[in-house]
Amino acid sequence: MSKMSTHVSSLARHGAVAAAVLALGTPVAWAGGLDSLAQFVKSTRSGKAAFAQVVTAPAKEGQPPRSKTQSGTFEFQRPGKFRFVYSKPFEQTIVADGKTLWLHDVDLNQVTARKQEQVLGATPAAIVAAAPDLKALEKDFTLTEEPDSDGQQWVKAIPKSRDGQLQSIRVGLKPGPGGAELGTLEIQDSFGQRSVLTFSHFEVNAAVPASHFQFTPPKGVDVLRN
Repeated sequence: MSKMSTHVSSLARHGAVAAAVLALGTPVAWAGGLDSLAQFVKSTRSGKAAFAQVVTAPAKEGQPPRSKTQSGTFEFQRPGKFRFVYSKPFEQTIVADGKTLWLHDVDLNQVTARKQEQVLGATPAAIVAAAPDLKALEKDFTLTEEPDSDGQQWVKAIPKSRDGQLQSIRVGLKPGPGGAELGTLEIQDSFGQRSVLTFSHFEVNAAVPASHFQFTPPKGVDVLRN
């Protein structure tokens, strides 16, 4: 999809005592990145957020790297349903309804439909919306904790199958009122292209209408089925 801790609050764990500790400025222990990812995958059954995506192509000889920025909204519901709506600079919608992955490119007046089971295994979508728990992720990825930075805990995911274009994913998780929230996805592919998605206004376990995960190709568009 290129054109795609547990910081369980100490207040929740320790109540008013922790509130007093925080008020005094005493450091509070955070869970590790893998624990945060496990909590996010298991406990966050749905969500929605705004996102900005910066895609950087590798530099050509004598030229600097080329970047382009896109933005839009994101919604998901486990297991296996999500919706990306790109609004700038070009309109594009990606919908996974649980069986089919739909990609609607407005400028091209074209819809591409693919079976989800064939395309969403070892992909960023598995981390965000498909996998039910950490064990399911570990079937497809080797997961490694990385040092905290930028106010986030980081986990690096490397696909166990090296047949695809995906090289690695870095997942940044930040604390929120309901537990760990998805902050950043950094995706590196085998062609040297790097895509960074930054999420904001993340709503954990938000109520998302079922209709948002349904897609009917508009009349008059070309539909390609792979």
